[in-house]
Amino acid sequence: MPWYQFIPPGIGTEDPSDPNQYTLVGMSPPTCLGGCKVCAIQAMDNMGKPIFTIPLYREIIRAQHNGTASANVLLKP
Repeated sequence: MPWYQFIPPGIGTEDPSDPNQYTLVGMSPPTCLGGCKVCAIQAMDNMGKPIFTIPLYREIIRAQHNGTASANVLLKP
């Protein structure tokens, strides 16, 4: 599955559940330094945007809450 980097349009507008705030980066994950904010996700593709599923939403929430990256969610400071 491809990776998508989370790039919100501005400060205060971050919404990790909005597929329009992600940019397709390819089959290799981008470099993320760890932390508690979403850096990138791995998901199925829909015309260059990630497809969000309930398990993926849950994985994002768990990763942010625990401050620990997972198989499909990478974090940044």
